[in-house]
Amino acid sequence: MPVESTMVSRTDAALATVVLAAVVIAVAAVDASIRWPAAAVGGLGTIAFELAATRAHGTVRFYWERPVVQGASVVLALVGVAAGAVIAPSSVLSFALGSLVTYLAYLVGTVAVQ
Repeated sequence: MPVESTMVSRTDAALATVVLAAVVIAVAAVDASIRWPAAAVGGLGTIAFELAATRAHGTVRFYWERPVVQGASVVLALVGVAAGAVIAPSSVLSFALGSLVTYLAYLVGTVAVQ
């Protein structure tokens, strides 16, 4: 695997882990229960996005590799976690948990295959 691809995967994993940590902290802070259907929808949404993104891999990477896009995405995700923890904690945080765990599993799978 090219060094650039490994670095991008590591960056992607690090950013996703930061948001996942926020989700776990939020779940504990508001004592949210995990709603498995919402987690499953989050996971399926991640899979659907990744399948769609592979159709335009070069374009997606072109934009995603910009630090401002990565930073804004993390900030937006953290705002979503905070808002979700207040508005509908069990559903929103479960959705986010399913999305992030699926994304990290996807990254592990893509690195293992390459």
